[in-house]
Amino acid sequence: MDRYAVLGHPIAHSLSPRIHGLFAAQTGAALSYVAIDSEAAALAETLARLHTEGYAGVNLTLPLKVHAVALCSELSARAQAAGSVNTLIRHESGWRGDNTDGAGLLRDLQHNLGCKLAGQRVLLLGAGGAARGVLQPLLDAQPAELTIAGRTPWKPEDLAAEFKDRGALRPCTFLALKGDRYDLVINATSAGHSGATPPLPPGIYASGGRAYDLSYGRAAEPFLARARELGAVQVFDGLGMLVEQAAEAFSLWRGLRPETASVLAALRS
Repeated sequence: MDRYAVLGHPIAHSLSPRIHGLFAAQTGAALSYVAIDSEAAALAETLARLHTEGYAGVNLTLPLKVHAVALCSELSARAQAAGSVNTLIRHESGWRGDNTDGAGLLRDLQHNLGCKLAGQRVLLLGAGGAARGVLQPLLDAQPAELTIAGRTPWKPEDLAAEFKDRGALRPCTFLALKGDRYDLVINATSAGHSGATPPLPPGIYASGGRAYDLSYGRAAEPFLARARELGAVQVFDGLGMLVEQAAEAFSLWRGLRPETASVLAALRS
């Protein structure tokens, strides 16, 4: 039986064991998948132990994604672009790091929710690790405009400079958004975890505009409620992204992509 794990701190709330358990049942895979609490300071030791014990793959969540980069023997192109790792694949010499967050977001937006990205005006809120992890896939989807906004201009400007050869990216502050209108607004900030929302001006949503929060459950509720008040026609939380990024990781480990609609429906229920 192949063994897998998700590491994070805290980790007891993680839905990943249930998701991968449903994937295993669906595909007939004999595997175990457990949640292991690990702080950043202990990550190197934990990964070395899991490698010695023969674990075939590992998922990483907060606050470990950036710390894991230096602990990988090799990195995929999308992990390098994201500057973080959420999926590890075991090799004899160590761990290969990958990042499936961006692929999960695009799969949920385009396949599950029917959100067109090509030719659309897209606003990404936040310039931290979560935003960075989805930036390259969003650019690859060829929106008419991709704006990244933060409370201060420094981080958005740094990301725009770093990604300038990969696609057009406009950096700005939340205050500078006044007068702008977007077809899709994606919240990659952690404000919802404290019940807050990014300060968006009235009129930010174009006719038929949509809102998406990378978080799910209660953490997504403040942003999605405010999006409705500001005129968003449809609002979505990130549970679909969670399932889709997990399916991408599963396919890297097992060579088979599971069906996700039934898994997402089970979680919603």
